[in-house]
Amino acid sequence: QGQNLIRLNLVAAAMNGLQCPTTQICVASCTDSFWVVPPTDFVPSTASAPSKIWNSALCQPGFDLNTTKLVKIIFLILSLLPQAQLRQRFSFSNCKFPSNGPFAVPSLGRELLNSIGAKNIGLKIFEDFSRSWYWILIGLLIAMVLSLLFLLLLRFTAGILVWILILGVLAVTAYGIYHSYMEYSELKKKGATIQTIGFTTNLSVYGNVKETWLAALIILSVLEAIMLLTLLFLRNRIFIAIALIKEASRAIGYMMSSLLYPILTFILLVICVAYWGMTALYLATSGSPLYRIAPMNSSAPECKGVSGNESCNPLNFNGSSHLPCMTECIFYKYNEEGLFQQNIFNLQIYNVLGFLWCLNFVIALGQCVLAGAFASYYWAFNKPRDIPACAVISAFLRTLRYHIGSLAFGALILTIVQVIRIILEYLDHKLKDAHNPAARCILCCLKCCFWCLEKFIKFLNRNAYIMIAIYGKNFCVSAKNAFKLLMRNIARVVVLDKVTDLLLLFGKLLVVGGVGVLAFFFFTDRIHISNSQFRSPVLNYYWLPILTVVVGAYFIAQGFFSVYNMCVDTLFLCFLEDLERNDGSQEKPYYMSKSLMKILNKKNKKPKD
Repeated sequence: QGQNLIRLNLVAAAMNGLQCPTTQICVASCTDSFWVVPPTDFVPSTASAPSKIWNSALCQPGFDLNTTKLVKIIFLILSLLPQAQLRQRFSFSNCKFPSNGPFAVPSLGRELLNSIGAKNIGLKIFEDFSRSWYWILIGLLIAMVLSLLFLLLLRFTAGILVWILILGVLAVTAYGIYHSYMEYSELKKKGATIQTIGFTTNLSVYGNVKETWLAALIILSVLEAIMLLTLLFLRNRIFIAIALIKEASRAIGYMMSSLLYPILTFILLVICVAYWGMTALYLATSGSPLYRIAPMNSSAPECKGVSGNESCNPLNFNGSSHLPCMTECIFYKYNEEGLFQQNIFNLQIYNVLGFLWCLNFVIALGQCVLAGAFASYYWAFNKPRDIPACAVISAFLRTLRYHIGSLAFGALILTIVQVIRIILEYLDHKLKDAHNPAARCILCCLKCCFWCLEKFIKFLNRNAYIMIAIYGKNFCVSAKNAFKLLMRNIARVVVLDKVTDLLLLFGKLLVVGGVGVLAFFFFTDRIHISNSQFRSPVLNYYWLPILTVVVGAYFIAQGFFSVYNMCVDTLFLCFLEDLERNDGSQEKPYYMSKSLMKILNKKNKKPKD
């Protein structure tokens, strides 16, 4: 019965908060005094007249306390009493509730008190946000400024940062080799081998045997050798990657509006999530509500005849029809009969498919729009004179007019692979207790293969959208041309991808870490400021605004750097196309920057006088 009382109308919960689909009443104002029914009045043999016990203002309209003989327990005090008075008057840790008796409801009482505790925490959280929201916005603004400055300064500091990061990785690996060798030598002198400890599930023990450090020494030495050889033979490609990174920073400097496009993508993604959530809720609650007659105390002897399977209508329910048992008409479930209700599961699957496709389409739209804007920068022969005035808006309108079908097809391919992965995860969840190792092995291999396939399709789609933005051809032709172009320049692709990833990872750590440390020192009042207006407010949970600032700073940095990453990829494909299609002659001049031509020993022929 307690579970039935707390059943929730999902649509009402989504739109109006937690609200049970039962009869509700309106009162003129919240109560300002504590009111309780004496325990003796709960027992019919010792109870006073209902009109002397209950407050008529809290009863359903039309319910006459002077004529009724039905005494009904209504849990309205907890919901109507002001929260402040409730906290002052009650210390729930000291309250004791009866665990037996004709009117004992211990489980429901605990649920109500737990909900009040959750409400108190929620009120404290809301109070913290109301006191610190403007400081949180300032922290997010600082993260935005840091991200923007980092991207704009890359045109001057990209080379220095890249070489510092590369040498830093080499230095850390070299220290790992040194530390592993020293540990191995020390344990070798002590004679600590893996044979002495045997097999154990305590992984910390393996740090005290020489074989572990010998394996670490070999692995780190191989990695160090590979990185040194890569640095030696691919240094020219690293210079090209640095030049492209600088050029991307210069392109963003000419198209600052491109940094605002992730806001539009975020809004569209929120709309997709909201539409999917509301559709799922309406599908789950599409049937008409069913109500059942339930005893208020199922353990009472006089209520044995009430099975709880009898239907009722709360609008005209007569609670005195089963006297002496006190009953009520409660919500049971939503009707599952009918063709529509029987296919709810299939409709939910269709809703999930549409949701995944919408997400992939919105992401594809953003990638194609940014690619079109940055491609217009690269193919402008005289920069910045030939750069379009509103490159991002022009690319957006051009994408909506000509490339919607190609983006939808690419999103559909990715959605199919994601659905297969979801099915495999579902099967793995169902078969986690299976004792067939062959089936588990096959399922694990399939999950790994489709994970790799999804990553590959995302990579291919991204470059296909760039080719669509450049040439305007359909998805299949663009994907084929992009794949062949990348395979012909695979070494440059790998170097540029890893250098860019390393640089952007450093940027994210710099922005998020810097803003997080600043927020920690500010909200913990470790920054001493004499002016009280600029000091941290008194909070219940100081970690709450800190966590909010850190998470928000990460998403802001992710949004800025995703634009930058798309710019680098677009300029890289344009650069490869420029190399293959042009030769520097007057008829086919290079469009690349002078720094790139200098690295490649290329130059455009000057026109004859």
